[in-house]
Amino acid sequence: MFRRALAGVLVAPALAQAQAAFTVRELGAGLDRPWGGAFLPDGRLLLTERAGRLRLMARDGTVSAPIPGLPQIDAGGQGGLLDVALAPDFAASRRIWLTHSVAVPDGLLTRLTRARLGASGLEDVTAVLDCGPAQRAGRLHFGGRMCFSPDGRHLFLTSGDRNENRDRAQALNDLAGKIIRLSANGALPPDNPLMWRADVRPEIWSYGHRNPQGIAFNPATGTLFAAEFGPLHGDELNLIRPGANYGWPVVTHGRNYSGTRISDRTSAPGMADPARVWVPAISPSGLAFSPGGAFPAWRGQAFLACLNPPGLLRLEMQGDTPGAEERLLWGQNRIRQVLFDAQGLPHLLVDATRGGVLRLEPT
Repeated sequence: MFRRALAGVLVAPALAQAQAAFTVRELGAGLDRPWGGAFLPDGRLLLTERAGRLRLMARDGTVSAPIPGLPQIDAGGQGGLLDVALAPDFAASRRIWLTHSVAVPDGLLTRLTRARLGASGLEDVTAVLDCGPAQRAGRLHFGGRMCFSPDGRHLFLTSGDRNENRDRAQALNDLAGKIIRLSANGALPPDNPLMWRADVRPEIWSYGHRNPQGIAFNPATGTLFAAEFGPLHGDELNLIRPGANYGWPVVTHGRNYSGTRISDRTSAPGMADPARVWVPAISPSGLAFSPGGAFPAWRGQAFLACLNPPGLLRLEMQGDTPGAEERLLWGQNRIRQVLFDAQGLPHLLVDATRGGVLRLEPT
């Protein structure tokens, strides 16, 4: 069982005033490292478990048996079944999108798969994109977080640098360490920013990323943001612009885990600076903007799911400028992702072998 959460008003250490009183309800106890989720129109939550299971959770926290028909998944290290997203036309098409690590003849990579959620399992399971080339060494930094654009026309996908060769993030003929943009049906859009350049993967939207696992649009401005893990410290929140280079590993605020320097630069011409850097680290694994609803004071604010230190970070936003922070449930549970339902209630996916979902409810 996951650690007991505190109820009530929680105040950030010294940065932001608490804005809401809430209680914490525990749901879906026993889930094995839930990684991603998406709310169905009927209010049920479609959840992935990293070990390779897809389940439905009812509003009362009851969890279904695993849904059959999943694609090939290589679970191990940081890999496995990762994110799930509903197609913008899900109500009519029942289409969903999955990200997962997979073994291919040349090694491991992150794969994007499309399927239809049928009455008895997944149907029409189709591999759409491999974030290659594959790599034989290491089971780290798969990225794998997804979101659709506000108009529903494009799908954005994060891909990690796979750790063993950091320079892959700067290589434009390689999909590691990138944010990728496809049309909502999985096709290549005709207006991606780098497709006119020779020897460039045309799916690239931005590059120079280490391991981004949070991605969301700011509803107030329509701007895309991504949160990514630094190495030893130097976690980042980035405002994502088409074709921009976010610098990894040429520039960074972090260090190797041994404490040695990766780069002597934290900024460089032609490379985008982060909107916010965390030193020490917070390990941001998920990102969402509150729609308000049940928590009107939180409307438009950014929330980051944090692994280490564990907790939920509320980030006040002034347009696209991040402001003060409040740390909620800090030091209690490793949070892999934060999701808001139609009522504006945050659902926190607890990253543990006996994990589950925490729902924050107004008192």
